[in-house]
Amino acid sequence: MTIRPILIAPDKRLKLRSNPVGEVDGEIRTLLDDMLETMYADDGLGLAAIQVGVPKRVVVIDVHGPDDPPAPIKLVNPEILWFSPERMVYEEGCLSFPEYFADVERAAEVRVRYLDENGDAQEIEAKETLAVCLQHEVDHLDGKLFVDHLSLVKRGIIMRKLAKARRAEAKSA
Repeated sequence: MTIRPILIAPDKRLKLRSNPVGEVDGEIRTLLDDMLETMYADDGLGLAAIQVGVPKRVVVIDVHGPDDPPAPIKLVNPEILWFSPERMVYEEGCLSFPEYFADVERAAEVRVRYLDENGDAQEIEAKETLAVCLQHEVDHLDGKLFVDHLSLVKRGIIMRKLAKARRAEAKSA
């Protein structure tokens, strides 16, 4: 497995819509394994393939608790079939927005259809943290970022801080 570099906002590739996967083959399974390794290395809860520069509809998630063993979920071509009408606010972060967090309102529960790493069709019903992560990662596949759910003012503040940090990093390199 390989740790892949994560794209950091405002990288324009993060706004691309990802392409469906035709077949779950060895290349996709390697991508899934690399994404999990990359996500774990950065202490993330989820990662979409576009965040490592691959515009394919592939996601990995693991929301296990600190005292629980890893419980990764690998999703290919995930599609949200149902959103509960109940809403919840959750403080979200993103590996493409290091050190930035904001409250985002989303559906409290979702049902998602996807292919697993063997290419078999699966469905999952999720609530709480897993529901938030699924919505967050599927948004990535559609070129939508968690900051797109924020007010223009909040989004602008985060994007300006990120751009400033990148400029400072470039000067010191």
